[in-house]
Amino acid sequence: MILAADAGGSTCRLALERDGERIETRLGAANVTSDFDGALRTLISGLSEIAKQAGLSLDALRPCPAYLALAGVTGPEIAARVAAALPLDQAVIEEDRRAAVAGALGEQTGCVAGIGTGSFLARQESDAFATLGGYGLVLGDEASGAWLGRELLVQVLRARDGLEVRSPLTDAVLEEMGGAPGIVTFAARATPRDFGTLAPRVTGARGDAVADFLMRRGAGYIATGLNALGWGPEEPLCLIGGVAASYADWLPREMAQALHPARGSALDGALALARRMVPAAPQGSA
Repeated sequence: MILAADAGGSTCRLALERDGERIETRLGAANVTSDFDGALRTLISGLSEIAKQAGLSLDALRPCPAYLALAGVTGPEIAARVAAALPLDQAVIEEDRRAAVAGALGEQTGCVAGIGTGSFLARQESDAFATLGGYGLVLGDEASGAWLGRELLVQVLRARDGLEVRSPLTDAVLEEMGGAPGIVTFAARATPRDFGTLAPRVTGARGDAVADFLMRRGAGYIATGLNALGWGPEEPLCLIGGVAASYADWLPREMAQALHPARGSALDGALALARRMVPAAPQGSA
């Protein structure tokens, strides 16, 4: 038996794989940085539900190899805290990027651009794994939905002040948000998710000068980052996340031609990583 989890800011999914059977459950948010205790309650509740569906006690899951891909795992200290608090003896706790990449690419060498509310870029080759970005909206998350929303408001204000070109999009947003005072008030309280609600205004306004400018900037960041990771034209490239597909037509031609649909989900990737934790059977064993 193996266990896996893919937990983020909106949903937490867990799976148990046993003799070719896969049992899954889905719960609410589980981010161990923003709400450590709440995330643990969600994870333990999910483990209990998985055990119940499998006809097992929770304690029967304790020896299972388990790979848990959790949002908010910022380093080894918080990973160790999570591991110590869970009723699992063989749990590997990591942030959620590697599982997403393993799910998208399978065993292939290639790159992934994860562009949702936040963003990250990654490349895998055999057992090697490299990633960049994902530092949050204050310090990064370029090309993400939150970044697009924030940068749209920056452009609206600059256009209002005569520093940048106006467009139908900037005029509409300025009016809808109550002018500069309304934008400043919104931004002072906005979370990345709040900024992300404005991203469809950009991705859905092709042909608008400001929207196109922002999409070119976001695509430029993705291309620069993938090249820094060592992507080559012969390698598959997957775009995952709610905003990612919007960049397909804005990437350089060779990257657009390398686009492949994701093979599976982050939970599929977490299960694949859990399988790697199972000791190989000795040669010659029955």
